[in-house]
Amino acid sequence: MALTGRTALISACGALFVGFVLPSWLGILTVQLALLIAILCDLALAAPVRKLHFTRTGDTTVRLTGEAHTHLTLTNPSRRTLRAQLRDAWPPTSFHPGSDIPASRHSVRIPAAERRRLTTTLHPTRRGDHHAVRVTVRSYGPLGLAARQGSHHVPWTLRVLPPFTSRKHLPAKLARLRELDGRTSILTRGEGTEFDSLRDYTPGDDTRSIDWRATARRQNLAVRTWRPERDRRILLVLETGRTSAGRVGDIPRLDVSMDAALLLGALAARAGDRVDLLAYDRRVRASVQGRTARDLLPALTDALASLESELIEADARGLAATIHRRTPRRSLIVLFTGLDAAPVEEALLPVLPSLTQRNELIVAAVADPRIEEMAAGRHTPQAVYAAAAAEQTRAARRRTADRLRHHGITVIDSTPAHLAPDLADAYLTLKSSGRL
Repeated sequence: MALTGRTALISACGALFVGFVLPSWLGILTVQLALLIAILCDLALAAPVRKLHFTRTGDTTVRLTGEAHTHLTLTNPSRRTLRAQLRDAWPPTSFHPGSDIPASRHSVRIPAAERRRLTTTLHPTRRGDHHAVRVTVRSYGPLGLAARQGSHHVPWTLRVLPPFTSRKHLPAKLARLRELDGRTSILTRGEGTEFDSLRDYTPGDDTRSIDWRATARRQNLAVRTWRPERDRRILLVLETGRTSAGRVGDIPRLDVSMDAALLLGALAARAGDRVDLLAYDRRVRASVQGRTARDLLPALTDALASLESELIEADARGLAATIHRRTPRRSLIVLFTGLDAAPVEEALLPVLPSLTQRNELIVAAVADPRIEEMAAGRHTPQAVYAAAAAEQTRAARRRTADRLRHHGITVIDSTPAHLAPDLADAYLTLKSSGRL
């Protein structure tokens, strides 16, 4: 049971009546007894809460920073009109900061044996699965003095997917891919090492591409054209240990790596390659295998939606063993990890020979743009010291990257805004040179 502000106001007016009109114990008893009877009658006339029926419909997935709508259908099976305030409770990260109270509360009036549909609009601020907590109903009587209150558990799950902000780069990368395939209107031939077709020789063509047998049959010079290899295997590996939990600005490094992985996965699928995903620290946290080009992007976003960093040191040897099991033949391995000197030298470098022996390896790391800003500052003594520290950090990262490149590894060390397009460019470069 809950009392309303109207009850408190009437009680205050009754106290004034007792004080000025009937200042005695009899006056107090009369006023309070009348108010108590009114409250009990109002409570008895309020529609029961426990008998209410609830069903949910609405969105089950939404991208981060998007908008989702969940619909709650409320049925009043009693013979009394339901006058109620309802709270559809969700985790705080399901709403914009400070907007959860107005967005989750509804006022309803439902006559007997009727139903109403209430819509709660969610604006999630965090990836993962968001579960509805409970529905709390406060049913008021016709006098508005008291209310019955109760809660119902109406389950619903909203999966919040990664935002995929790098999608805007996909058309430009696909245009370059079509150029490599030789399918654009510009006068260039497709690059690569996989034979595509024959065409007439034009001045400027590489004489090594002349097909002399076809030339003899056709009685004019014919050259071979090539296209990038297809059906290559690509394994996207996200290291989810403690280094991936660091924040760059207000975004975790893991989220930046996810965005780059989604862009590369979409591009490689359109190029005809087979893409798998592995998230690992000391055990497999997420995995995608054997998906077609049409199903790949939905599978990747769904697998990455609930992935979180673990505050533990990643097991590099276990990661290498898992990669070997996933790549029975030559593959391109894209490892999203950090370039901190200690983890790379102590854990990653010892297992590199086994990874690079038969695979092409790219290491993609997220650089902090704040370091670049600090390195450029020289206007105050404090800024000079900060710039010196930033230069020292950049030098350490360059040394670590150089050690990786010494093993034949392609290293991408870019800020969050440039990691995804830089990684896509590195993939296209490898593809055009026939290194996949």
